[in-house]
Amino acid sequence: MAQIGIIGSGNVGANAAFFAAEKNVSHVCMYDIKEGLSTGKALDMMEAAPLRGYQYQIKGTDEIGVALDSDVVIVAAGETREPGMKREDLYEKNKGLVAEIAGALSGYKGVVIVATEPVDLFTLALVRSGLPWQRVMGIGGLLDSERLRVLIARELFVAQEDVKATVIGRHSDEMIALPAYCSVGGVPVTKLMTETRFSEIVRATVDAGDHIVALAKRTNSFYGPAAAASDLAEAVIRGTNRILSTSPVLNGQYGISDVAMSLPALIGSAGIERVLEPQLTDGEKVRLTGSAASLKAFA
Repeated sequence: MAQIGIIGSGNVGANAAFFAAEKNVSHVCMYDIKEGLSTGKALDMMEAAPLRGYQYQIKGTDEIGVALDSDVVIVAAGETREPGMKREDLYEKNKGLVAEIAGALSGYKGVVIVATEPVDLFTLALVRSGLPWQRVMGIGGLLDSERLRVLIARELFVAQEDVKATVIGRHSDEMIALPAYCSVGGVPVTKLMTETRFSEIVRATVDAGDHIVALAKRTNSFYGPAAAASDLAEAVIRGTNRILSTSPVLNGQYGISDVAMSLPALIGSAGIERVLEPQLTDGEKVRLTGSAASLKAFA
């Protein structure tokens, strides 16, 4: 039977397990360095199974190897941001941890989904450790796209499921929303609001993560990232061939290589089946290549 392994049973990891259980995706095995944490949370969730109708088991383990015996692994361990902290500030804090996880994943044959911040840099780190790029993806673009969908729906008073939105590039304040690929019920968003208003909504999308950190003080966003990670895992487990904006290591797209940034991709049972290249304006291309250059400064 298929299984999702989760490394890190904090807010993101535990909620990714919860969302997978709610949608009956597969068995889930959670691991955390803190002894007993994963087992306790797994037991808590399974006690909801009779009421919620879970078809699969959620279990916890104190041994990372047990969690790695899975078809998909979600990396959700690491320090979280504090008010005023940029995602890049977490790089040094979490760098050692990701190196440990990369070592544990050596030879792993499944698909890895990165939710640990900064997702783009750590996606690249895992691929550089030897994992095939097609089987490692960050959640950045999917999370950004979902945030944009929420704000567009709120602005236009429409159902969120009728909104489509695409965000590419870095999961940071350099993210790039593509108005040509945003629509409501098939109607281009540019026909429903002014360019100025769309830009304001994009700015709110860019600030969404920081705003949550500022409001919650020492807790950064976790429901959205957990949902994005769970959705990607479901696409792999079920081989649905969904087109989702996810962060792979690029290999020549728009002339960019050896950098992880989000682009729409076909997600199947083997991971990233194909990376798509939307038609970009000259300005969007300049911003994308500029972001790649700034990422290389960190990597």
